[in-house]
Amino acid sequence: MIKSNRILFLLLPGYFLLAACSGTKNAIAAKKHSGDAGELYNTIANMDSVLFNAFNSRDVEKLKTLFTEDLEFYHDLSGLTNYTQNMEAFKSTAEKNNDLKRELIPGSLEVYPVKDFGAMQIGEHRFCHTENGKPDCGIFKFVHIWKKVNGGWKISRVVSYGH
Repeated sequence: MIKSNRILFLLLPGYFLLAACSGTKNAIAAKKHSGDAGELYNTIANMDSVLFNAFNSRDVEKLKTLFTEDLEFYHDLSGLTNYTQNMEAFKSTAEKNNDLKRELIPGSLEVYPVKDFGAMQIGEHRFCHTENGKPDCGIFKFVHIWKKVNGGWKISRVVSYGH
């Protein structure tokens, strides 16, 4: 009896620590999926759709409105580019009138609030075009930092990697 009480006494702190950590984890998970987090997720998912509908339809004027003028675009292969460079690249792509299309990989989208700024969007997307008569597609990872600007949303930072 004394031995079992001693074991119980030694195990109880570990049990309470585990229970406390588990409760904290559940509280964090609940907060992440609260109404506000769901609303933010839906807003950024919608903005992603607006952005890439403009990209896929070659609407350069619409694309210009979706980025801040202090844009920093970090690409693992081409390096750092700014707003002007990216708008020129969008214009060049649109003028080529090729069949380049982007699609968000279902289930890959993650959205996190950025306190007093906006939101962070993380995901994977597929870009496809035809090369030598065959589809050429690649899946790449990205991070978009969305800034809340005058009640709307604009991308201020892009990290594109895994090419």
